[in-house]
Amino acid sequence: MSDDVKVLQSVDDMLQEMIVLQERKALALARRLHPGVTPEDLRNPHDFRNLDDSDYHYEDGMLNGLLAAQSAVRARLKQLSPPPSAA
Repeated sequence: MSDDVKVLQSVDDMLQEMIVLQERKALALARRLHPGVTPEDLRNPHDFRNLDDSDYHYEDGMLNGLLAAQSAVRARLKQLSPPPSAA
């Protein structure tokens, strides 16, 4: 395994930890704005008028930025990783 792959895997792990924390943060804020909202509900926040809040939009944007970064890291890892050998 190359050093590049090791570094990218470490970055992916770190991003995953950050994503979990940000998901919790966004959900906690959403529940303050609209009690009872579920993680599934947050996939369509426009259905909840109370979530039309600048603080919620900021936290949701941060989460989406982390998810985009993770996608980029994983795409690069896929490019660098050898394909699995046929068994």
